[in-house]
Amino acid sequence: MTGVWRRFAVLLAACLMIFPVSLMKVYGESLSDTEELRGVWFSYLDWENLPSDEVEFHAAVDAVLDRCVELKMNAVFVHVRADADAMYPSAYFPWSRFITGTQGVDPGYDPLEYFIDAAHRRDLQFHAWINPFRVTGYHNTWDKVSDSSRMKQWLTDSSAHNDRWVLKQNGAYYLNPAIPEVRRLIVNGVEEVAYNYDVDGIHFDDYFYPEVNDEDMNRWFDKPEYEASGSTLGIEDWRRENVNMLIRECYEVIKQTDEDILFGISPEGYVEHLRSDTRLFTDIDTWMSEEGYIDYIIPQIYWGFEQKLPDGQSAPYAFSANLKTWIALKHTGNVRLYLGLAMYKTGSRSLDNNETSEWLRYDDIISRQVREGRASGEVSGYCFYSYNSFQVEESQKEVANLMKILD
Repeated sequence: MTGVWRRFAVLLAACLMIFPVSLMKVYGESLSDTEELRGVWFSYLDWENLPSDEVEFHAAVDAVLDRCVELKMNAVFVHVRADADAMYPSAYFPWSRFITGTQGVDPGYDPLEYFIDAAHRRDLQFHAWINPFRVTGYHNTWDKVSDSSRMKQWLTDSSAHNDRWVLKQNGAYYLNPAIPEVRRLIVNGVEEVAYNYDVDGIHFDDYFYPEVNDEDMNRWFDKPEYEASGSTLGIEDWRRENVNMLIRECYEVIKQTDEDILFGISPEGYVEHLRSDTRLFTDIDTWMSEEGYIDYIIPQIYWGFEQKLPDGQSAPYAFSANLKTWIALKHTGNVRLYLGLAMYKTGSRSLDNNETSEWLRYDDIISRQVREGRASGEVSGYCFYSYNSFQVEESQKEVANLMKILD
């Protein structure tokens, strides 16, 4: 669809009130199929460092994005929903506390709109980063969840039918993937971002199912829903299908809204962890091999070249072996492969079962990983975690070495 017809279709949809919102999108340029993606994750922890005052916020975002350009990035992956909240005015989720300090408080302007416009003015792609199921987490506890949050209302209203739509597991709260209404809420939130904003991509990370124990009623999470479902699948595959249904529905609504918006996921970097029967329940093999799930994958390969197991043997998830695994998985379908790399570990004592951490002994790990990805001919780009890690003193030698190989 040409740009003229895309704009016409969006305007027509708004006029017919097909969607719940009516802002017309402005379409920017995307990377070509041959251009290497170089992205950086800007997390809710980075949002916490931004001022809430509108004028000061604009200046701070400009400085962040200028720094991204200086770092030779061409894309930013920015949290728009970290904990069932929103960095923008949402019909479904309360304002994030990472904007004003208190969840549910309107800052009086649209931070996301400015962030996207400012990124595009600098020719940076903008991917809207969502944690689909997480309600609370690091820096965001249940007592900080707003009374306006649907999740809190489900657990405090007089109705019993929605009491299991959000569940506490391992000390944190999660939306229940087994509930169709919950999946619809998440899909609606994705559609809201895709339709209202000129995003280049919608991006999920690795927070799906928490760890479960089906032998312990205090930790079996959605097992009651499984037992009531009558499913002929084993519980592990039933959980995977719950996630799969969400991913398929998100992909469909994104492409219906704008076929040019990419949908991607950044899972944990070790494939065998993703195939676990006790956590995550991410059906990575289906996502990578079948149409209608994702456009790109960014595995978080957050280990160096010399990562070892506790017994001293080379770990199967050390970088080079891990990269080969992901390339083989890429060959099962048509999903674009990017690599998520751990800038946050550089210059640190990150444990890798070596006598002295590899991350302390070398200052060119990240640049060598990029080189190896390029040499494979199978990797379409890189994303670095996180923005703040590019600023700290410990990482500067690694950053300098990386800059030498980025065009």
